[in-house]
Amino acid sequence: MAIQRPKGTQDLLPGTVEQWQYLEETIRKVCRDYGYEEIRTPIFEATELFQRGVGQTTDIVKKEMYTFLDKGDRSMTLRPEGTASVCRAYVEDKLYGQSQPVKLYYSGPMFRYERPQSGRFRQFHQFGVEVLGADQPIVDAEVICLVWDLYQRLGLKGLEVHLNSVGCPTCRAAHREQLQRFLTTRKSELCQDCQERYERNPLRILDCKNPNCQAVTEGAPTTLDTLCDDCRSHFEKVLSLLSGAGVAYRVDPRLVRGLDYYTKTAFEVMVEEIGAQSAICGGGRYDGLVEEIGGPATPGIGFAMGLERVLAALQVQGKFPDPKPKLFAMLIALGDKAQNEGFTMMNALRGKGVPVRMDLLGRSLKAQLKAANREGAEFALILGEEELERQVLLLRDLNSGEQTEVPLSKAIEVIYMKHRRGV
Repeated sequence: MAIQRPKGTQDLLPGTVEQWQYLEETIRKVCRDYGYEEIRTPIFEATELFQRGVGQTTDIVKKEMYTFLDKGDRSMTLRPEGTASVCRAYVEDKLYGQSQPVKLYYSGPMFRYERPQSGRFRQFHQFGVEVLGADQPIVDAEVICLVWDLYQRLGLKGLEVHLNSVGCPTCRAAHREQLQRFLTTRKSELCQDCQERYERNPLRILDCKNPNCQAVTEGAPTTLDTLCDDCRSHFEKVLSLLSGAGVAYRVDPRLVRGLDYYTKTAFEVMVEEIGAQSAICGGGRYDGLVEEIGGPATPGIGFAMGLERVLAALQVQGKFPDPKPKLFAMLIALGDKAQNEGFTMMNALRGKGVPVRMDLLGRSLKAQLKAANREGAEFALILGEEELERQVLLLRDLNSGEQTEVPLSKAIEVIYMKHRRGV
């Protein structure tokens, strides 16, 4: 039996890859415009980083990580998300010694052992940004505006930002007490995971997708009910800034996100038309994470989006631009001598930045012209034994059908100038 790719992975084939490149190039352009710099971290890290950074009680750490022992008996994990790695690099590489805030973005593969389903893979790709070293509400607003701007440039419609504040450690303690009191008589009705969360991190119960748990928590106290004055002021300022920037948002008191490190602002971006799983971005503030993994007390905020999910939304809404012609010219050489001459000419043109290809199978003129049209070439450069004898090249415009003769000695310059002028 032929070997197949692992379950939950995919091959990105030509055609599809061009859509990925379009998305990635747009992401880089937006990040540059906002003053963010790219960071690249290892695909695997010490398991402890995610245990401490993401949280021991999270589904990611408990159920979804790809963890292994290396040959030195060290526990390593394929990264399930990007924030913890960026914060580790911030500490290890002493980025806190630079001018603050540090504004970073990343993009690359992540790994989670999940049940494969539509829009979810075990190897998936995330783009994210992190701002470290600033705790002002305007930083939260800029991060949200960046992702909003990105989706606007991509042309996505039906967008809405869902926002909440999960407070600071002081607020959280008050909310924890109220939530546990609310749930105490119905704890046994919760799923097994939420019964464990009740003791360790009851806020996460509000994030459970189990219908029974959602019914039990209906009417439960929210984090907004217990915000301290500082957190309330911070959240109101974020909302005011987003309103001024024209960002469509809705306050969602049940939004708590699935990771333990969030403080204050938490948000998701929702989009229409991609089915039940309508969130295509999520993030928030994490003012204690850098300290948790051994660094100095440092505020931070960021978001991450699954590129597969964004691509699905773009495909559903038909937002990919029309493909540009891939090829300027196809060089059609007929016969051995013409092939030798044509190969030299093709490489000279490529050296000048002109996209030229050449048939490598020695097919007929008809077959090569058909291939040139299929590839979207604008011109066919025809060189046969007769043309060689006369020292000319036939230049055929594949859009108009017009054909002219060009002296071989001038062919490279003529073709180069046509390409340069966009003719």
